[in-house]
Amino acid sequence: MKRHSVFLAAVAAVAASLSFMGLGHAEQIGAVDTVFKLIGPDHKIVVDAYDDPKVQGVTCYVSRAKTGGIKGGLGLAEDRSEASIVCQATAAIQIPAPIKQQEEVFTERTSLLFKRLRVVRMVDEKRNSLVYMTYSDRVIEGSPQNSVTAVAVPASTPIPLKK
Repeated sequence: MKRHSVFLAAVAAVAASLSFMGLGHAEQIGAVDTVFKLIGPDHKIVVDAYDDPKVQGVTCYVSRAKTGGIKGGLGLAEDRSEASIVCQATAAIQIPAPIKQQEEVFTERTSLLFKRLRVVRMVDEKRNSLVYMTYSDRVIEGSPQNSVTAVAVPASTPIPLKK
């Protein structure tokens, strides 16, 4: 019985540490409870802000479900794949170095090991805009559910692309 308790404690510690990986640039703006849980945290919808690390002046807001209960409290639950995104200019847009045509800019674990929420930035050269898409994937099979938003960059600020 003692081995079982030690094993569960180890799993909980690993889950807690993994649940915070990828959150370095996230700032939780707020949350609303959606389901009351007697034991453990409630199920929630959280809104996080992410500043684009390569485009100064652009912030993305992502809302997503966060599973509560005992499993959610221990970091063992798998969050749902639905998420919504909006990005906007929160200051003067500056792009100090060339960026890729398409690249992942944020990622966050939504399950213990295999599922991630991702945000990808794409450049629409013709319209001088940055397009951001959020989706969820798994090692084996992802979800087609996604959300997209765009930020128009002023014509006086051309978007430098890596060749």
